[in-house]
Amino acid sequence: MCGITGIFDTRQARAIDGAVLRRMNDSQHHRGPDEGDLYMEPGLGFGHRRLSIIDIATGQQPLFNADRSVAIVFNGEIYNYQALIPELQALGHQFHTRSDTEVIVHAWESWGERCVDRLRGMFAFVIWDRKKQCLFMARDRLGVKPLYWTVLDDGLLLFGSELKSLLAHPQLRREIEPQAVEEYFAFGYVPEPRTIFKGIHKLDVGHTLRIQRGEPIPASRSYWDLRYTLDNPISLVDAQAELLERLRESVRLRMIAEVPLGAFLSGGVDSSAVVATMARLSDQPVRTCAIAFDDPRFNESEFAAMVAQRHGTAHVCHTVGSNDFDLVDTLARLYDEPYADSSAIPTYRVCEMARRHVTVALSGDGGDEAFGGYRRYKLHMLESGLRGMLPGRMGQRVFGALGRAYPKLDWAPRFLRAKTTFQGMAMDPVSAYCHSVSQNKAPLRQRLFSPAMRQALAGYSADQVFHRHAQNAHTDDQLALIQYLDTKTYLVGDINTKVDRASMAHSLEVREPLMDHPLLEWLATLPSALKLHGQEGKYLLKKSMESQLPHEVLYRPKMGFSVPLANWFRGPLKDKVRESVLGSRLADTGWFNPDCLRDLVEQHQSGRADHSTALWSLTMFEAFLRVVVDGPHPVVPEHAIASKATPAHATPSAAS
Repeated sequence: MCGITGIFDTRQARAIDGAVLRRMNDSQHHRGPDEGDLYMEPGLGFGHRRLSIIDIATGQQPLFNADRSVAIVFNGEIYNYQALIPELQALGHQFHTRSDTEVIVHAWESWGERCVDRLRGMFAFVIWDRKKQCLFMARDRLGVKPLYWTVLDDGLLLFGSELKSLLAHPQLRREIEPQAVEEYFAFGYVPEPRTIFKGIHKLDVGHTLRIQRGEPIPASRSYWDLRYTLDNPISLVDAQAELLERLRESVRLRMIAEVPLGAFLSGGVDSSAVVATMARLSDQPVRTCAIAFDDPRFNESEFAAMVAQRHGTAHVCHTVGSNDFDLVDTLARLYDEPYADSSAIPTYRVCEMARRHVTVALSGDGGDEAFGGYRRYKLHMLESGLRGMLPGRMGQRVFGALGRAYPKLDWAPRFLRAKTTFQGMAMDPVSAYCHSVSQNKAPLRQRLFSPAMRQALAGYSADQVFHRHAQNAHTDDQLALIQYLDTKTYLVGDINTKVDRASMAHSLEVREPLMDHPLLEWLATLPSALKLHGQEGKYLLKKSMESQLPHEVLYRPKMGFSVPLANWFRGPLKDKVRESVLGSRLADTGWFNPDCLRDLVEQHQSGRADHSTALWSLTMFEAFLRVVVDGPHPVVPEHAIASKATPAHATPSAAS
């Protein structure tokens, strides 16, 4: 696992500023504290920070082919690299390292842009081919690893694993994109391929971008997508057996490492299934790490302990206080963009704790999307059924009227909070699902933004993100549709972003067996009834794991990995949230309605309403403005090791 960055002259071969490249590289020191190196030639500069996991002795980057005409910087892991080596050797390639990085170089030489089709893993890499005078960028199918890029006015292309590496360039403008602000307040993150800044992009998931020097920059190309055919006639018994075998293979591939390896164990179904599979593959006790909360409403540690005892793991559990709220500015620096998932706090802590014991940790991320586990899936399917009873305009009129008339009962039990449900049932299915997952609903965003901001948006609404993806879903099945939407949005923009930044902040590599793309392709052929069976989510996964996990773990109510925001904002963070939301920094933007901001604070702190989600979104946005937009260029840590530049005429052994 690593951090990559670079500068490419898209127009000609001008000299690269080595000091700027070094600053860009060292801003990501946390992603690779073990080694760092630069490579420069006219018109190109590559930077790399290394967290050594595989081929510790000879896997340094940037790495080259035999005649040094091809160079690569790579972040991630290629899990099938060992299987590709003999195939590439048969094509005449000689290997000088034992690294998965060299496999990508030779795959590019043999298969060109289609090399990504052969790679199984999490990755973001950039290749320079001097003979072809092209730069090739690629990102993995599920967006586990990030890749940011932009082109400056003078034609220099910048790229990096994190935005902070681009922000280290003195010519980069930090101009906010209004549509990204709308998306952020809707979802709590800025979805791909946009970033919060104008002109800076994320390379989209499952996409490549080939840039030919001297030619206009083309659109990126999609090389993979998930197709929900739902046409597999397999029986439940056979599906259980095949799932266990596929899960076993996925976990086995992700257990290859030359450093201490373990797993997160939350006590939920997904991480427990991963740990149970690891235990059956390992001849040593699996190292497992868990977080306990001192608030019993959020504490799953007893269920993690059950799984640890059942499979004899070497288990460690640390307790996090419910008042662990001192990370606001830290998170703003970490994410570089506004990011409002409050579970980033416990995620940061569990990664911090895990790094004391292991360098690589397997997680259960992606299980809800793959197996149909979110509670909102059940609600969406119920809404779809009811919507079908009153189709067309009649349903829109009836449910719309109910949505307007029904009171907003934040204080009431969940089954009585029907306002959002009625509002969603008056919409088309895609808009309804976007409405249900939005952190701040469209009516609130309309009140939240000032007239000037609404004018800048010119009618743009965040639900256009979902409609754009829905056009590519190619399914009429309502569960498959929302699984697809989550895979393209929430999984990438929220879950994967959260885990990547939190883990790499502590130089910890996290691997994701439930996001193995062959596994997802197979699951997408199964009928939706094997995922959401009546009211039972993750039906196939739970049935498959019944012999390996306690019943209490498999069939207990789902518990979120969250923090008590509502209490914080009425108690220990009362003054801080008031200062953040009603202070000068948000007011100075001119983007927000001051009356709405004041109402949100007053109503929440008086107990009349629960606006904790909106207040957290605003607090994190204000922190982003202070720390990132107003802040200096990223500061290089004092302990960062000074990078050295490898000149173009250096010997191959110096960098490969």
